[in-house]
Amino acid sequence: MSIQSVNPFNGEIIKTYEPHSSELIEQKILRAHESFLSWKDESFEVRARHMKKAAEVLRNRKRDLAELIALEMGKPVKAGESEIEKCALVCEYYAENAKKFLTPEEIKTDAAKSYVTFNPLGVILAIMPWNFPFWQTFRFLAPGLMAGNCGVLKHASNVPGCALAIEDVLIEAGFPDHVFQTLLAGSDAIERIIENPLIKAVTLTGSTEAGKHVAAKAGSLIKKTVLELGGSDPYLVLEDADIELAAAVCAESRLINSGQSCIAAKRFIVVEKVAEDFISRFREKLASCTVGNPLLTDTQLGPLARKDLRDQLHEQVQRSIDQGAECILGGKIEDGPHAFYPPTLLVNVRKGMPAHDEELFGPVAAVIIAMDEEDAIAIANDTSFGLGSAVFTTDIQRGEHIAANKLNAGCAFVNSLVRSTPELPFGGISESGYGRELGSWGIKEFVNIKTVYISK
Repeated sequence: MSIQSVNPFNGEIIKTYEPHSSELIEQKILRAHESFLSWKDESFEVRARHMKKAAEVLRNRKRDLAELIALEMGKPVKAGESEIEKCALVCEYYAENAKKFLTPEEIKTDAAKSYVTFNPLGVILAIMPWNFPFWQTFRFLAPGLMAGNCGVLKHASNVPGCALAIEDVLIEAGFPDHVFQTLLAGSDAIERIIENPLIKAVTLTGSTEAGKHVAAKAGSLIKKTVLELGGSDPYLVLEDADIELAAAVCAESRLINSGQSCIAAKRFIVVEKVAEDFISRFREKLASCTVGNPLLTDTQLGPLARKDLRDQLHEQVQRSIDQGAECILGGKIEDGPHAFYPPTLLVNVRKGMPAHDEELFGPVAAVIIAMDEEDAIAIANDTSFGLGSAVFTTDIQRGEHIAANKLNAGCAFVNSLVRSTPELPFGGISESGYGRELGSWGIKEFVNIKTVYISK
């Protein structure tokens, strides 16, 4: 079956691609392995030179790549440019820090000499999603290649142009042939790719269900995985919060990437004392968002990536309303070939509703009323997910205590929206996955942490 790139703004087919055959995929993996045999012995300085060049190429092509993202999955072009800039930053970060992160560490024992080395594993399979088609890939690619690994990318099937463009960026940056390659394949090819003995580990960003399948397959072969999966991030608004700030930040977080982000705020847990004020301001912020053609610079909210995803989101909203939630903004689909979903605000949301229990991957905000701080924390932690979280309070010490000790998530922010940054580890717990990307922690996920012991 062919792979099609479809513009979610107008429903038009951009381009049709023939998927790679099983034989070609195996050849590409073999070539990656052959490249690894020399790439693993390159100095950090040589790897860094290529990685810095990749950052330069990304910046030189920023507008074109952002327009490609807009065409294939609907991200507003201004946000796409920010995504490409972030990719350039992560390339520079690991070019400058990989050697320090992976320098052998001497450990004092009863040996004459003992230390720990960090050796690359080989060819890593990256299974990546469409919502941040460049950033999700580069946050694996930059540390992975700087560690001396090689990579093959099985990207989401609705962004094949982005997948091939990533490979082109590395070629233009002068990386050796086959160090990083794109595999044009559907999800039905993943198990066979994982089974290839030259694939040493797998990293996946995607849904919880996809993560379960990949983890099961890789686990049966004793291959390491890092999984960054779904989320239903809670944002707590306490009674002493700056309500105007909270409303603005919460709206921004809910609408990032048209709400299609694993770490976008999903559940807004508001203490009863300030709920009315917050909901009023929050609704106003959501309603003021500029919706339109993602290729226009002033567009803030583009279409969802596919119509089937839009329809799935609408079904979750309708089920929540049927169970007692009240929709006070949006919630209606307009006719047309596009995949737009309007900014939507649900109140009176309770446990058992999709808006409370499930991940809503789109611009739909669910407000849940809490009696007090203790109740808000309990509601926040009453989820199968555990990716991001945030708390809003003017008492910074209080906010820090809640973030550091009370919220069950891979990251917790105070008076700020959740975001990933090259310097800090990123990942989740529970059904949001395991393992970490970014920082010194991320680059060590796909290396052999080896003990070297020399007797006296």
